[in-house]
Amino acid sequence: MTEKIPIKLYNTLTRKKEIFKPIKKGRVGIYTCGPTVYWYQHIGNMRSYIFADILKRVLLFNGYKVKHIINVTDVGHLTSDADEGKDKIEEAAKKEGKKASEIADFYFNVFKKDLKKLSILMPDIWPKASEHIKEQIELIKKLEKKGFTYKTSDGIYFDSSKFKDYGKLARLNIKGLKAGKRIAKGEKKHKTDFALWKFSEKPGARQQEWQSPFGLGFPGWHIECSAMSMKYLGEHFDIHTGGEDHIAIHHTNEIAQSEAVTGKKFVNYWLHGAFLLFKGEKVSKSKGGLYTLSELEELGYEPLHFRYMCLQTHYRKQLNFSLEGLDAAKNAFERLKRKIIEIKKEEHKGNDVSEMYAKQFLEAIYDDLNIPKALDVFWKAIDDFDFEPKKKLLMLEKFDKVLGLGIKDIKEEKIVIPEEVKELMNERESLRKQEKWAEADIVRERIREKGFVIEDSEEGPRINRW
Repeated sequence: MTEKIPIKLYNTLTRKKEIFKPIKKGRVGIYTCGPTVYWYQHIGNMRSYIFADILKRVLLFNGYKVKHIINVTDVGHLTSDADEGKDKIEEAAKKEGKKASEIADFYFNVFKKDLKKLSILMPDIWPKASEHIKEQIELIKKLEKKGFTYKTSDGIYFDSSKFKDYGKLARLNIKGLKAGKRIAKGEKKHKTDFALWKFSEKPGARQQEWQSPFGLGFPGWHIECSAMSMKYLGEHFDIHTGGEDHIAIHHTNEIAQSEAVTGKKFVNYWLHGAFLLFKGEKVSKSKGGLYTLSELEELGYEPLHFRYMCLQTHYRKQLNFSLEGLDAAKNAFERLKRKIIEIKKEEHKGNDVSEMYAKQFLEAIYDDLNIPKALDVFWKAIDDFDFEPKKKLLMLEKFDKVLGLGIKDIKEEKIVIPEEVKELMNERESLRKQEKWAEADIVRERIREKGFVIEDSEEGPRINRW
């Protein structure tokens, strides 16, 4: 497990896989775009954090010391990417009749609980945008001094035409970008300009507003991430992660304002997770499929069923979500648990082939986090009867430091089967003996509706919780 295989990561900036080389030997700084805490995070959001967690786990597995930052957007994220609309936190506060800070704290705490349920490692620091106003004002002042800003009736804007490589991350065709195609122009000098500081329309109407050299108001969404990432990771750091929807605007603007201030490269590696889809469309309020983790739990799924589902698809590939697909992931994960319990009981002798499987596993995870391939290796090892059980278990637990499926904690549960389920089982067996397969399948479905699943084996039917 000590063989050093180079880690390759797909860098959105260069559109190719690159061998990862940290700025400081043995250390990695990662910034992950965090939640806007005005409502519950849906499973599309959570897939993005599972991807960032896998990245972090792979780097830790390789022996790196990782400093991980996930920000909390508790002010300044408007309902439109066009620097228009209402502040999401302020609107939620009005709707629920609470303080903006209460709204942010409540949904932030729910989010953290969801991360723990999904076996996601916590970041080293959770910086909040509202607690870093000073740093954001200082950045805007520097941009102003360097001539990158201008003033409109509603705020201070970044002049994108003055930044030479604007749009390099998204490879935007600036000249061909029509107003309204990406964002409305309004008073802006150019379609791609963006707000650094927004003025309060009516002083005192907002719960969150601050005095600044530019006027009473609040920060733009993009400046928050530049200020917080640079404060905790430095002006130039290793990795920035987020969803693919951030490429064209949010991350493009982060790069522009950060590099305009410092005059040097902002981030070496940009990694983006693909969308979770529902019926072929991005998961959203208008398209549906907008489950929260708690809603999936109410439907009888465990959070790790969803994590397992995400691990089956590469982070750069869009994942089609359906309850049928989640059922398949649940069945696979439950089978995994049963297999681990069996391995823990096994005492037969066998060969130690840990090195062979370890090499295959490392080659997969270090090749741009190819977790689906790593899972295949994981399963091959599980099903290898000639692999000495104790050595196998030890190796699987090491692999799980990357997968995060809780292998070490899997224990046999005593299943109490209600009498009505026992009767259905007997009825099904009777139908099977009569070769009435269709009727037997109907009974099997009735058993599933009671919360149990039957798995047929050579020794006879086995029942588990659904």
